[in-house]
Amino acid sequence: MYGSRHYIGGAFVASPSARSGAVFNPSTGAELYHAAYADRATVDEAVAVARKAGREWANASQARRLAVIFRMRELLIRDTDKLAAICGLENGKTISDAKGEIGRALEAVEFATNAPQVTKGEYSRNVGGGIDTFSLRMPVGVVACIAPFNFPVMVPLMMASMAIATGNAVIVKPSERVPGASAMLSDLWAEAGLPAGVWNVVNGDAEAVDAILEHPGIPAVSFVGSTRIGEYIYQKGCRHNKRVAAYTGGKNHMVVMPDADLEAAAAAFVSAGYGSASQRCMAVSLLVCVGEQTAERLLALVKTKIGTLKVGPYDDATADFGPVVTKAARDAVENAIQRSIEEGGELVIDGRGLTVGGHENGYFTGPSLVDRVTRNMQLWREEIFGPVRGVMRVASLQEAIEVVNAHEYGNGAVIFTRSGGAAHDFCEEVEAGMLGVNVPVPVPVGHHNFGGLRRSKFGDAHMFGPDAARFYTKMKTVSQRWPAPEMAGAVPGKMSLDFPSNN
Repeated sequence: MYGSRHYIGGAFVASPSARSGAVFNPSTGAELYHAAYADRATVDEAVAVARKAGREWANASQARRLAVIFRMRELLIRDTDKLAAICGLENGKTISDAKGEIGRALEAVEFATNAPQVTKGEYSRNVGGGIDTFSLRMPVGVVACIAPFNFPVMVPLMMASMAIATGNAVIVKPSERVPGASAMLSDLWAEAGLPAGVWNVVNGDAEAVDAILEHPGIPAVSFVGSTRIGEYIYQKGCRHNKRVAAYTGGKNHMVVMPDADLEAAAAAFVSAGYGSASQRCMAVSLLVCVGEQTAERLLALVKTKIGTLKVGPYDDATADFGPVVTKAARDAVENAIQRSIEEGGELVIDGRGLTVGGHENGYFTGPSLVDRVTRNMQLWREEIFGPVRGVMRVASLQEAIEVVNAHEYGNGAVIFTRSGGAAHDFCEEVEAGMLGVNVPVPVPVGHHNFGGLRRSKFGDAHMFGPDAARFYTKMKTVSQRWPAPEMAGAVPGKMSLDFPSNN
């Protein structure tokens, strides 16, 4: 079964560790298989293989590297159905949603073909004394990519494609809940012509992560996941002298002005709020209505649209979204709903206790909606990774901006309005890394930088876009002078020990 073994040096290998973990089908609750968990010895082996292969890959021509990237793009298109099926099986998302994820992954792969353009150095002729100075961008070596469960194809490829294109070797540590997609990608990279050892996959849990963070042979780590884990990875990685980019939690507000197209805003909120069972860091969590009349009109539209949603197993083509990833995740969502009621929220739609015929043991919970959420409630403070969304009521745009900026997260925020002035003020004043104007999920295209602000991102780097190329490369600056042939052996004047100057 894909995902049951590690992939090191171009082959699927068993783990010397006796540790393993079960992988489940969230749509049925049935165990699919056991995945081997890496220990330090497994990580050591992967790093040794990756360092050797990476040195050779770093010296490959740009044309050689790009040929592999182009071929990988073709294979991803060819095998979209297979990848979508394994995403749905292990994650629970619908097949159509999984195909959307793969489409965004293709953007990252396509942008990686621009690696020669975005890693070009600089050159200054005769800065003084006949010296020319230029810069080189070189691969950092071995890059670790620690991926989350919610995007089993997109995130590993967003991390690894540019790393590979710029001459690095990678070690991917997928979520232990969804290792199958990374295993399938291993076969595709090999078919694309990537040399053995440049792409490696180690499965596992916290022990594998700690081994990666402490290993001196891994100079760079990229992570996507929860804020708690991301902060830990950032701090520990930095203590071990690594460059770390950690993309973490979000609590994304959607502000709706009285002049907005409320029909469009309602559709956008339901789509961006409940897609993938709300298991997206860029999902809209809170609908912030400016004015009581706006709130009442919008709430009526939203309730109608939520009422049309169908929850079902991943392979039900008529389902709008599937189960959450684990039973514990379902319980956490339903506990959050109960707590929101106890804290004073008004439960408008209750999705708890949902049973899907023929899939009674699946991890399903229906769409829930809580009105009159305030800043002292858990539903505002914490990222609830499941289909319960909240409605907040404010009196003005300025109050809405204050609500957004009061939150510790700053992943994304959007505004729906017909006012250019309101949109301008929103984009100027809101402290979030990705903003949308009449756009429900402002995830940028692959050639722009992705990343939040505040506690939604640790480290200065961004995922995909030009910043990814900078993260996966190190800068060398060369100053060189070539004396004329007739000067060879000439004795200079009085030797100086002064600090060199180009005056």
